[in-house]
Amino acid sequence: MAELKRFSINQMTVKQLPLPELTEACVRLGVPGVGLWREPVRTYGIEATAKLVRDAGLAVTTLCRGGFLTAVDPGRRAEALADNRAAIDEAAALGTDTLVLVSGGLPEGSRDLPGARERIADALGELAPYGAERGVRLAIEPLHPMFAADRCVVSTLDQALDLAERFPADQVGVAVDTYHIWWDDRAPAAVARAASRIFTFQLADWTTPLPAGVLNGRGQIGDGAVDMRAWRERVDAAGYTGPIEVELFNDELWARDGVELLTEVIERYVRHAL
Repeated sequence: MAELKRFSINQMTVKQLPLPELTEACVRLGVPGVGLWREPVRTYGIEATAKLVRDAGLAVTTLCRGGFLTAVDPGRRAEALADNRAAIDEAAALGTDTLVLVSGGLPEGSRDLPGARERIADALGELAPYGAERGVRLAIEPLHPMFAADRCVVSTLDQALDLAERFPADQVGVAVDTYHIWWDDRAPAAVARAASRIFTFQLADWTTPLPAGVLNGRGQIGDGAVDMRAWRERVDAAGYTGPIEVELFNDELWARDGVELLTEVIERYVRHAL
């Protein structure tokens, strides 16, 4: 299906589907790509997952996630670097060139946002060459500011680019996720600034009220405030021609039949993003 040539379904969107069922549904519905998550992939087996998607003819568009690089304690920092090297190895084994990074929140008791961001840069200085040797790029994902304290001190696309631009453009870039940046009136200019550093483009809508805990509040495309087509046009204008992933965290969606949900996501993508 020509309309789906850039479409990718992030595994978390339909996490109720085990990998074999997700793969079968993608093939049947004409979905060409999947974005995978480390935890379910490790449970199924990295080599087994790689063979499953390869035999199905699916492209692995991204692996989520690395990151959490803000620790001050030397032991925790070493653990984080080791885990990210493992994530890079896993991405290479799965055949994707993009590892998405959620940078990490403030260490306990800290209020030093600039210091936390500088520790991310220091970690990238070690990880970017390691990834380059294995053909894996690092995509810094800015998260909505409500996650700055506990999950990601990188809150805007400009902040992500300020970090990425310290490194070669083929090694460190950004993830553009509509859910996290739609509100920022500087983000359209940042998309143009990002250009070849856009390593992945992800869609999710902003719906309210947000659920308790807010993490699982990503809305189905077309149900909220985000102009998906406008953002797709912006990344296209910046020169991005890669996959477009739909990544939703939503308890109500996860309670539904997974294949039915995937079918609906495809329909919404075609209607609202193309």
